[in-house]
Amino acid sequence: MDFRIESTRGELVESVHRVSVAVVDSTGRMLARAGDPTLVTFWRSAAKPFQAMPLVADGAADHFGFGPRELALACASHSSEPVHADLADQMLKRLGLSEQNLACGPHPPLSSSLTDHPSRVPGGLTPRWSNCSGKHAGMLALALHHQWPIAGYERESHPVQGRCLEAIAEWSGQPRSTIRLAVDGCTTVCHGLPLSAMALAYARLGSSEDGSARRIRDAMMTHPLLVAGTGRLCTDLMAAYPGTILAKVGADGIYSGSLPGTGLGLTLKVEDGDMRSARPALLAVLRQLVERGVLTLPGGDWPAAVAHHAELPTINTRGAVTGVLRSAGGLHF
Repeated sequence: MDFRIESTRGELVESVHRVSVAVVDSTGRMLARAGDPTLVTFWRSAAKPFQAMPLVADGAADHFGFGPRELALACASHSSEPVHADLADQMLKRLGLSEQNLACGPHPPLSSSLTDHPSRVPGGLTPRWSNCSGKHAGMLALALHHQWPIAGYERESHPVQGRCLEAIAEWSGQPRSTIRLAVDGCTTVCHGLPLSAMALAYARLGSSEDGSARRIRDAMMTHPLLVAGTGRLCTDLMAAYPGTILAKVGADGIYSGSLPGTGLGLTLKVEDGDMRSARPALLAVLRQLVERGVLTLPGGDWPAAVAHHAELPTINTRGAVTGVLRSAGGLHF
């Protein structure tokens, strides 16, 4: 059976979300797959660690005193908690800039528990509260370090975006000319490439001895709260399995991850873009890797902080559970 996420209502499967998956090693060898592992789609925010790579490799992070916390935020799709917005503000101050220089716009917090933030922020949400504010601050740092103009740093024609594309091509093994380009939700460039190439980049990120990769990897795994936020799967997985799993969400049903101890990387795409389905899909992929003996996780069952992402309840307007979102089918090994 195809790997999928089923949405039930009562005893009936009401909707089905098909999932494509690629699990590869650092040479690109496919270990597990589902659907179309060569599907070309946009990587969205799961590309952020590689968009942040030039920040370290080119010396901009060191020049502006960005340590692991700042690097984690540069890779983040954060929940707009005060710790995230405050750190983004500190990064901008080190650059001698303000949030007026951020090309990203504000948006509602990604965490449903934080949707009252606008009422607690004088003047409402502003660009530093964007889930991509750390990435944008990092791009501004790269521009300043190279003495490139900061105006238009988000545009495809700007050298910042050219440098990010170069890094993505290098780590994914895809020629620059084959990578599709479009405008992301936060106004920067987003990158379209096969799921298998995305998985390869994460396999390399998890196993590389390259200094820039190590710093990015260690920053994300040491500061999981900054990469996502309270109650988010990226944060909960990395906190529960330190050094074992690196996870990064992307919009429209994308999830990527590194498994450093195995040398593997993975990427999945919920083909209809349903974001809620991406969480149980990722945990189902990891669970099947454990069952096949490819991945070893301590403790057996998921800890409570992770388990609640594996099967998501559907709630009606009175708070009653009417069904669940659950995985079905399996990977091909």
